[in-house]
Amino acid sequence: MSVPRNERLSAGRVASHLGVMLAVAVVMGVVVAGLAIPFAGVIGIGARNVATTMDALPAELKTEALAQKTRIVDSQGNVIASLYDENRINVPLDQISRTMVKAIVAIEDYRFYQHGALDLKGTLRALITNQASSGVVQGGSSITQQMVKLTLLSQAKTKKEMKAATDDTYARKLRELRYAIAFEQHYSKDWILERYLNIAYFGDGAYGIQAAARHYFDVNAKDLNLRQSAVLAGLVKNPTGYDPTNSPDRAIERRNVVLDRMAELNVISHEKAAKTKKQKLGLHVVASKNGCVFSRAPFFCDYVVNRLLHDPSLGRSVKDRKSLLYSGGLTIRTTVDLRDQDAADASVRAHVFPTDQAIGALAMIEPGTGDVKAISQSRPMGGDRKAGQTYLNYVVPQKYGDSAGFQAGSTFKAFVLAAAINQGIPLSKTFNAQHTMTFNQADYANCPGEPPFAGTFDVSNSTIDGVMDVYRGTQKSVNTFYLQLEALTGVCEPFKLAREMGVDLTDPKGDQYGNGAERVPTFTLGVDNASPLEMAEAYATFGARGLHCDARPITAIEDSGGNTIKEFPSQCQQVMPQSTADAVSDVLRGVQEPGGFGYDLGHTNLSVPSAAKTGTSQDGKSVWFVGYTPHIATAGMIAGADQLGRPLKLAGQYVGGNYVYTATGSGFAGPMWAEAMHVVDDTLPNDDFVQPSPDDVAGVMATVPDVNGYDIGSAEAAIEAAGFTYVLGGYRPSTYSKDTVAYTYPTGGSESSSGETVTIYQSTGNPPPPPRPPGHHHGGGGKHGGKHR
Repeated sequence: MSVPRNERLSAGRVASHLGVMLAVAVVMGVVVAGLAIPFAGVIGIGARNVATTMDALPAELKTEALAQKTRIVDSQGNVIASLYDENRINVPLDQISRTMVKAIVAIEDYRFYQHGALDLKGTLRALITNQASSGVVQGGSSITQQMVKLTLLSQAKTKKEMKAATDDTYARKLRELRYAIAFEQHYSKDWILERYLNIAYFGDGAYGIQAAARHYFDVNAKDLNLRQSAVLAGLVKNPTGYDPTNSPDRAIERRNVVLDRMAELNVISHEKAAKTKKQKLGLHVVASKNGCVFSRAPFFCDYVVNRLLHDPSLGRSVKDRKSLLYSGGLTIRTTVDLRDQDAADASVRAHVFPTDQAIGALAMIEPGTGDVKAISQSRPMGGDRKAGQTYLNYVVPQKYGDSAGFQAGSTFKAFVLAAAINQGIPLSKTFNAQHTMTFNQADYANCPGEPPFAGTFDVSNSTIDGVMDVYRGTQKSVNTFYLQLEALTGVCEPFKLAREMGVDLTDPKGDQYGNGAERVPTFTLGVDNASPLEMAEAYATFGARGLHCDARPITAIEDSGGNTIKEFPSQCQQVMPQSTADAVSDVLRGVQEPGGFGYDLGHTNLSVPSAAKTGTSQDGKSVWFVGYTPHIATAGMIAGADQLGRPLKLAGQYVGGNYVYTATGSGFAGPMWAEAMHVVDDTLPNDDFVQPSPDDVAGVMATVPDVNGYDIGSAEAAIEAAGFTYVLGGYRPSTYSKDTVAYTYPTGGSESSSGETVTIYQSTGNPPPPPRPPGHHHGGGGKHGGKHR
């Protein structure tokens, strides 16, 4: 093709432009002698010894690794999520198809293995073309120069650095050339080509050859064939313009250019090129899945990420930690068991629908390790509120999920129970649990140094009333029983014990008016701001015989080379005697046995022994069922909440397709708990709980004081001083003065368990009638035709 006379360059103009470029290069310290070309000798440049060593390189070019995709894996090593700013997985050159290597060299820099950092022929060709056009319209960069440019671009942190890495100027070209020379002097051609193939952008979010191979063809880089290699090699020139997913026709055209070039260079035969050009692109696109939203366990993944973002060992700031997570190429090994996760997901989905005005949630933790096995909730992860989606994690503490939590109801009775056993109160302890009782807050001891509580409050039972022991009071979750028990333990020890067992109670006093206080006389009825994960962690302590282990979702972190950079061993501490935990389990298993709520509603036909506690908030906004075996603890919760997470009453809502008349922990959250547990219990060891000691059950034997004839005040004082409680049983005929003690049961002088309730019967002041003589019959009978009454 002829070129118009006015556009032709004279030899003088070309020499002039070359002279300018080379002069600038000398000033910048370019080592022409290092280019492995004879041109320096022809021109007569005397700058062969200009210092251009690795010391001239910015430190990040020598040390900063390429951004890579981080993997989160389950307890068996299966990938459950990927995190990345750039979808890249580095691979060594020997794990890249030789056909791919030949294709990229043929189209980008066919003399790559012959020339130095600068391809002089390509540079002269580009220089002439660009000078003719008074701009940069044709590239002549070698693969090494391109690698330098891509490295500077990937490491640009500011707009200024980004501009400097992309400006179409000779200054940028010469700077890249200077760095390219340094790389060529210290690294092999194979190393440079490997880095280039790993750093290059191949379009549609795929960085590096391995990610591109997986994304476009669902193969590994080592398995790329000729057709696939030609497509990918053609992308690096213009990843967006030749993107085969958006511009297939242009991608085919570019692929064919690559094939023709390979045939022209005798890398492949012309026949093979022609045959391949007749084929379609052969795409098998695998969508890139970045973040927890695509995970099989999305809210577990979210919990893991937030735990790591709070870990100062991974960086000085949250920004630094996030950068490491999303570009460090880490492998994060976790504790999630996908079998347990699937069971939890299936049960939650069956009982609470995403668009319900309620949240269903389950958390599973392994006693003795703290390993988090599953985290599930009814609202999927996402931003479509109409579809019930949310990014709030309702299962975990607020610190890691942004949900404030829910009132846990009577599940907190277990902490009062443990405190009572710690204080030597036996399980045979009885109270008269009346249907409605008024309690004086001053009777509940606060923590040392804290002001006493003041005022009164009324509490009613929703189950049974009467005199009962700890077993029965727990099995039926009797409120007035437990408030009497808490009056003996005080508020401080149950509160501290709950915190030691993993419940994040951070606001004991509440605001200036006491609103939101957590350390209160009604503690046994549950406080706000508890999460299912916290309750599972706490009850796992009972399953582990008093050994509390912090919830542990992560076991180790490995770098991109597979080297362990941090381990997360279980953090465990004995927070109560084993005998106390054994006694608690013996009581709570009663919920799962005949007469208990769990048994009555069919939640206990597991193949292994279990223990549990129900919970229903006072306002009916949340219901709970928290249960455990020696090997797994599971907390189930259903709470009323609108799409913004604001609490609602459950009654009057449709939940899981069913209208809710009355919501209870046993009847509502219990079935969801049981359905998940039925799936996993077959895999659990069939171990039973350790039986409690006789002293914990019956307490220390003591003599019931003989108070017959005492006035009531003196009798009550004597009975309490002996370690018993009392209840008035009414009046009985007696020779003692009216209103004094006629007799007690158990009787004075007998041995009974310390803490047992002694029933006081008061005297009417009238002696009982004398006994009838033997053989005396009142009224007729026999032949007189009388009837027995």
